[in-house]
Amino acid sequence: MRTIAFSARMCLVLLALVAGHAAPAGAEVRFPLRIAAAGTYLEDAAGKPFLITGDAAWSLISDLPAEDADLYIADRKARGFNTILVSLIEHEFARNAPNNAADIPPFLVPGDFTRPNDRYFADAEHVLDAAFRAGMLVLLAPAYAGANGGSQGWYAEMAAAGPDALRAYGRYVGKRYARYPNIVWVQGGDYDPPDRALVEALAEGIAEGAPGAMQTVHGNRDTATAAYWPDAGWLALDTVYTYEDVAAAVQARYRAGPHRPFFLIEARYEGEHGVEAAEIRKIAYGALLSGASGQVFGNNPVWHFGGPALYDTPAGWREALSSRGAESISHLASLFARFDWWKLKPDDGQLVRHIEGTPSAFAIAAVAADGTFVAVYTDGVALFELDLSGLTASAGAIEWYDPSTGTMVLSDRDVGHRQLVVPARRNAADAGDWFAIIRARNE
Repeated sequence: MRTIAFSARMCLVLLALVAGHAAPAGAEVRFPLRIAAAGTYLEDAAGKPFLITGDAAWSLISDLPAEDADLYIADRKARGFNTILVSLIEHEFARNAPNNAADIPPFLVPGDFTRPNDRYFADAEHVLDAAFRAGMLVLLAPAYAGANGGSQGWYAEMAAAGPDALRAYGRYVGKRYARYPNIVWVQGGDYDPPDRALVEALAEGIAEGAPGAMQTVHGNRDTATAAYWPDAGWLALDTVYTYEDVAAAVQARYRAGPHRPFFLIEARYEGEHGVEAAEIRKIAYGALLSGASGQVFGNNPVWHFGGPALYDTPAGWREALSSRGAESISHLASLFARFDWWKLKPDDGQLVRHIEGTPSAFAIAAVAADGTFVAVYTDGVALFELDLSGLTASAGAIEWYDPSTGTMVLSDRDVGHRQLVVPARRNAADAGDWFAIIRARNE
């Protein structure tokens, strides 16, 4: 009882601390999610569009005790995140891996998928329960394969187990967690397995244990996952994973088809590869204005918490919860709640006509399918020209937002059809990015 009281108290304190980053109004979600009729995004059971606003928390189940998991989920909920990406079983990136924080192993015999340990999988329900109460989607990896099939993941053990054992394990976890309507299962894990039958069997087992559960895949970087899994009946939701130009990669996926919803499951994480908040915003806005139905943000050390890391971690995970990158994603969630983001179609080369600014200046634009508004994200731009002929009426208003703070800095109702000047050279974070919504006059 002391632990429960401590957890609740910590969550209340945390919610107070991040009250200024509260989730947008009306953010309640009715699970399960489903693919909207348009086929390009998810909606909840009430028909409300669901923008995946995710946080990578790979080691959450394995590494954190219950009170810390509660603190983490309360923080992400309060900041406007609605999705977490988690490994059900961790091979390397947890302090007691593969055991959990209570030193309970996932298998009664190490690495034996035919001998799941009920105690471990019962403990994992604490995170699933907390996420469900918070109205959060859980992207749950049943067996993270690992980069190149190496020791970071479970691929060697999967190959040793074979398809029959993996199908049985899939049935076990699928059935055990079938009561959670907020799970989307994530197959693969930083890898395109050469023996696809292993992942197929695991996915099929989950489908048997939890009929109707949605599944997706996390492949190698820059893999066209739908092409790598062309006959996977279980693949309902596609993903993009790249460390390159996110907007270009997402637009390419949008153009290529097959036309099913997809989201950015991973790009460069804050605190790795020199990535700071400005790059996080470029990644996230680039994905959402280029055809993705959501994006997952990552921070080092939050993704692995106290577990082993790939890169230096100068700060603890609790301190990193309030990183500048996380703040930027929180502001993004609030901004996208202001307009019908699900209507957006990425620029096909017709919207942005001309850019002036720094040598690396760029503008990413998208237009609502019904012509009611245009959204533009710019960086390093002084002025740019748009062709707004795709609007249903003349442009009636432009709203400029500082994406580093989420605040509107300028609203102008005398918008020309061509040249637009950004509000200032630098925003409040001393970066050069701005976000604009241009609405048709009759909206």
